[in-house]
Amino acid sequence: MAGGRRRGGSGRRGAPRQHPGTLTPAPAPASPSATATTMTQRNAGAAPKPGRTKKPAKEPAARAPDVDSLGFQAMDRNVPGLSHVILQKLNMKSYEDYKSAMDGRKSGSDFGIRTYFEMFQKMEDTFKFCAECKKLPDALPDPKSLRRCKRCQNVYYCGVACQRANWPLHKKFCKKLKLVALDRLVEWLVFTETWTKPAWDVEGWEDWFSMQEQLEEKLGAILAGRYMTLLWANAGKPRPEDRELRDSIRRLVTDFHSRPLTIGLGLRLFSIEPLAKALTVHVVGASHVETLNARLTDYDELTRMFPGHRGMEVVMVGVDVVDGPIMRPPLATPAPWGRVYLSSYKGLYHDFWESHVETKLASRPDLVVGFHPGFHACPDLLAGWLPTLLLLRDYRLPVLFTVYSEQELKSSLQLLVELEMHIMGYATNPFASLRPEQVYSSPNKAPVYCSSYYIALLGPVAPAVPGAEDLENGDGWLGEEPSAAGVAGGITPGLA
Repeated sequence: MAGGRRRGGSGRRGAPRQHPGTLTPAPAPASPSATATTMTQRNAGAAPKPGRTKKPAKEPAARAPDVDSLGFQAMDRNVPGLSHVILQKLNMKSYEDYKSAMDGRKSGSDFGIRTYFEMFQKMEDTFKFCAECKKLPDALPDPKSLRRCKRCQNVYYCGVACQRANWPLHKKFCKKLKLVALDRLVEWLVFTETWTKPAWDVEGWEDWFSMQEQLEEKLGAILAGRYMTLLWANAGKPRPEDRELRDSIRRLVTDFHSRPLTIGLGLRLFSIEPLAKALTVHVVGASHVETLNARLTDYDELTRMFPGHRGMEVVMVGVDVVDGPIMRPPLATPAPWGRVYLSSYKGLYHDFWESHVETKLASRPDLVVGFHPGFHACPDLLAGWLPTLLLLRDYRLPVLFTVYSEQELKSSLQLLVELEMHIMGYATNPFASLRPEQVYSSPNKAPVYCSSYYIALLGPVAPAVPGAEDLENGDGWLGEEPSAAGVAGGITPGLA
């Protein structure tokens, strides 16, 4: 939404990079409760630290619809009262308290969570509702009657009758939901090695993992580490086999690196050369998903992807950007040579353009990226995004959007065609996260994966003039502009 995000399977961001064997503050998992719980991990078991005085943030003149609020409403439609349970478990009285936490105005100690065990228990409590009848524990004669599926360790049932009634649906997704539940706990990342191949030779995760030296030894160190033992001593679930844990860590590694590598993919698709000049990338619609607990080094994989680059700045722009280390003004001068510089702006993108880009307080972007913008989800979100979409179109900025699913891809393409944006191509993202995400309040659906598909855009649709089709086909991108009817009829990737 010119600064917004829908919460589908889940909006999440990757965790900060750590050395092998250390426990990190986890990224925000599939539920709003776990999103806020993320903020407590640094303080778990520790005395609260005194806060520092902050300057009051300037409120934007206008803001797009609150997608987190829409997410809470969607949860209550599926499971009445679930949002109240989440707020209660996080020691919150209202949705405003939740927003305060997401905006960085509430410390981890305020959630009433003091230990790892308490943190894991409260997070698990927010998943306790019957997957068949949708009843919460308090609506049952015996609140303790809920039992977890032994296979997936993810969904609950209030009794045998509901479990049997739900099994024909649940059996389709049980194995995937087991992975979701495991990844929800093993929320840390490990390491990154120097790239031994040029960026254009790394076509996907198989190539990326092949460059990680001594991979098995490093995974083994994590599995044998103190914090892995601490995790399963407090998680309230049996420890999985080492093979399952290794696979989980691999999935989480892809989840963390998916965003910087997708940015790198966008640079390659538009033939933007990082070795030729310093570059600026704007992440439009950034929220707590990208910025909660974000560290200044979170996008350093771009330096490994393009060694010797002349400097890159990644600016997070959105109304829900969280205060933290990257909350610093964008650069008016080129980024430092060989470094990735993260900065942010809290507000709508078209306001940022007017106040910073047009006044030379920030650099004009070489690429604009939107991770799961969600403008297809409802008319209110589209209205919030519309000024930004028109700005991106009319200024002919190279744009890369990502979406969760093929259905979301089709809906987004339909809207972009109607806005007469020039769709350069769309395809499966080779650097999509491999971590499955469940729809929080309706788990028995096919899991989705972050940034599964991308859409590349550049300016408005070219006018129909003689010879235009020859120019269109000559750049190696795709054959023809999608029509509204063609998009509605089916998806044919425009880029390999």
